Parts: sequence; C-alpha cells; structure tokens
Amino acid sequence: MTQQIQFRDLTLRDGQQSLAATRMTTAQALSVIRTIADAGYPFIEAWGGATLDSAVRFLDEDPFDRLEAFHRVLDGSPAQLQALLRGQNLFGYQPYPDDLVIALVKQAVQSGVRVMRIFDALNDWRNLQIPLLAAKASGAQVEAALAYTVSPVHTVESMVQFARRLEDEGADRIAIKDMAGILHPWDAQTLIRELKANVSLPLSLHSHDTAGVGRFNAILAMLEGVEVLDTCLTPFASGPSHPPVELLIVVAEMLGLDHGLDKGRVLQAQQQLFTIAAELKDVSPYFGQYYHPVDYGDFDPRTVEAILKAAQKGTRDSLQEGLRLTRALLAQNAYPPHDERIFESQVPGGMVTNLQHQLKELGREEIMDAVLAEVPAVRAAAGYPPLVTPTSQIIASQATYNVITGEPYSFVSNEFKMLLRGEFGKTPVSPDQALIDRVLGRGAELVHYRPGAYLLPVLEDDVLPAYVHTQKERLLHHLLGQPADDFLLRREADLGHRLDLLLEDLVAGI
Repeated sequence: MTQQIQFRDLTLRDGQQSLAATRMTTAQALSVIRTIADAGYPFIEAWGGATLDSAVRFLDEDPFDRLEAFHRVLDGSPAQLQALLRGQNLFGYQPYPDDLVIALVKQAVQSGVRVMRIFDALNDWRNLQIPLLAAKASGAQVEAALAYTVSPVHTVESMVQFARRLEDEGADRIAIKDMAGILHPWDAQTLIRELKANVSLPLSLHSHDTAGVGRFNAILAMLEGVEVLDTCLTPFASGPSHPPVELLIVVAEMLGLDHGLDKGRVLQAQQQLFTIAAELKDVSPYFGQYYHPVDYGDFDPRTVEAILKAAQKGTRDSLQEGLRLTRALLAQNAYPPHDERIFESQVPGGMVTNLQHQLKELGREEIMDAVLAEVPAVRAAAGYPPLVTPTSQIIASQATYNVITGEPYSFVSNEFKMLLRGEFGKTPVSPDQALIDRVLGRGAELVHYRPGAYLLPVLEDDVLPAYVHTQKERLLHHLLGQPADDFLLRREADLGHRLDLLLEDLVAGI
C-alpha cells in the first residue's frame, strides 16, 4: 500500500451527467469549480462525454466556450482539467474520420484540456490509436481506459492484455472504467492485483456506485495501491454516480494515507452544490428524495473500522460483509439505494436515469423492468459489446424496441445495423450469424479493418454554411450535425455574438 492517494473530482461531468441528465449549465458549474480546485484536487474532469451534445441541444450553450471558461477560472490552480473522449467516436455517437478526430482533439487541448481520458466502447485498441496520438502530440496527457464488463469471453487475462496494449500505444496512465458499477469487490481485488503486477503505468479506478459496489471498491483500491480514485461530491455522488469523496477522505485518514485535500473547502463546495442540485431537481429522480449535507463525523467510525477490517482480511465472505456495511453506511446518510438489477443488465448509471426519463415521456414507465431484462439477450446476440456510450444506447434502444413491438428485431435502428456490420469496430466475439442474416441480409459485406480507415476526410472539401465562422464552430458542425447547426443558427441571429467575432478579428489583426 502506498502512503498517498489522489482523488479526482468528476462532479461537474459524470456526477451531473449521471444524476441530472447533463443539465448543469456553464454558469452553475462556474459558481463552484474554483472552490473544488482550491480544495486541492489534482484532476477535475469537467468536460467531454455527453456534455458537448447536451450543451448545444438542451442548454443553448457553446461547449468550447464552456471549456475555455473553466480554463480561465482554473488559471493558476494546480488542478488539471480533464475530459472524457470516446475514442474514434469523439464526443459523439459514431466513428468519425481521422482528420476530424485530430482537429477536434487539438482544439480541445488548445482550449484547456490537460488530461484526456480515452476509451473505446468495444475495447478495440485500433479506435484509440489516432485520438491517443493526437492528444499526446497536442501536449495533453492520456489516460487510456479499459471498459470493464462481464461476459463469457471477458476474462482478467484479456483485460490485462488490453491494458498492456494501451501501455505500448503510449498511454500515460491506465484506468479501469467500471461504467455500469458491476465490478464485484472480489473481482476488483483480482483485477487490480493483476494489472499492478503486469502494467508499469499508474492505475486509476472509475467505478460507478449504481449497484452499491463503487464505494467499497474504492476502499479496496486504496489497500491495493491504486494511485487515483474517481469520486464525486455530495449531492452529486453515489447512486448512478461515483463514491462520495467525503466518505473516502475518512477512510484514507484511517489508513494513514495523505489525500492532499482541504476538508473545509470540500464541505464548502458541497454546500454550493446543494444549491445547484435544488435548481436541477426537475431533471433528477433522486433530488428531494435523497441526500442531505454530510460532515466527516456522520460516517460512524466504528462502522468504517469494521469495513476496513473486512477489506484487509480479503476473503470472499469478508468482502461480502464489507460490501454490506458500506451499503448500510451510505443508506444511513440518505444516499440513494443501490440497484442490483444492473449486475444483469449492465446498463451504465447515466443511461439508467435517461432511460427512466425517456420511458416516462413515452408514458411507458411500466416496461422498465422488461427492457432491462431484454438488454442481456440483445447484447449477447450482438457479440457481447461492453455497454458504454454509444453501445449502451444502441443495445438499450434495441431492447426497448423489442419490448414495445413484442416482436424482437421487427424494427432495427441504423446504429444497430452498423454495430452488426462492424462499423464501430470489432466486437468481443462475432455477432449471431442468424441475426446478421436477418437484419443485414445473407452475404452482407462486413467491416474488418479499423473503422476510421473506411471514412473519407471531411475537412478538406467541406462547404460550410454561412452561419459557421470559426474553427470551433466548424468542428461542432461536423461533430454534432443538426443540433449544432440549430444552435449556430440561433447564435447567428444574436447581434452581440457577431460583434464579438468582429472584435476578435480586429484584435487578431493588430
């Protein structure tokens, strides 16, 4: 066990994405980000993932303006601004051409990203090559992630091999990305030990708390020498989000680990976040039912000591007991209940919240359990892809169609066809041949090489609409399509924005 642990804050990206449908505005995030930085976090993940799409689609905001505002506020702070990138899928939902990948990554780094966490939804290392090289060439550090999943073909050995490949490709750190929160503590212990024994890079753990395992996995990770733990601040912690840093600070201090955080600042940030949570209550099924301000003394020290003893003993039975105790401890402090259905469906935390919201809008909330039960069957037929954006949406949507129609695969999305064809990359095993024949037709041509290799450049010959003026607007236009165009058109009508652009041109010409 090392004598230091680093906590990374994900509140303003994955926390609000998982608990508030990514509806936190730039102004809300700016009201608290400096306090979070001043608490001493070495890394703050506040951009990437779904935040770009949500900014233009729901918040009428420019995601690059958001990023650059964060960068300005953090100027002079040791906290490094981190973003989440979906490999060749960038911040979108399908593979993009290499020239767009390179240009967008370069712009993100120029606008303030200092650490780029990159993953691929299929753990296809080929989809990390270009974005990894682009990020490092632009001056960012790269944390390459393995998307943790469970299936008959996913083994500890295969995950270690993938991590070693990412190390060979030039990653600076490796992350275990347990996006659905399905990493059982006994499996976490084994996986961490094997990665520490076979990979020389620093290791991070990203484990959602949906099923109530993320909190205990974080404690085990401290004992096993993991260097960085992903956390969130209450009230954007636990549930489908990440373990609360307030609890992990208590654990770290009991273990004698230096966490480097200003505990007073942490609680100050928590207080500010409760104000924001109240403003976002209409988009979350949790606020109002759960959460209250917590102090470090609210976590019963005797219970924490019992949890540590169970974790240090390390047997299957003791780990089960430690898991039970951590679940009870958080329940006593008004965190949301865990959902063990996720172990079977493997749908990530943010996707669960969004799926609930979408079914409610359709007036079909009663089919939620049936959809979650259908997901594993669809996933198996599609070749056991890990469920993380965009594959989680593709598989969950197909499961929803199957349940609603009552006749599986009578309706199939274009994205599901792309997945079967190999356009997202190589699935862990080949999809069911009978399903391929049914959906794509007998003898359908499949994609075998790196998906990006099939895509023609888009930036060399593009003819831009009149409302696209800057490189950042150009990138948004190609990345997000119609939602970005709608946003840019609205902004074009804003005289103030046009004057700002004119001023920028004048300053650049001086």
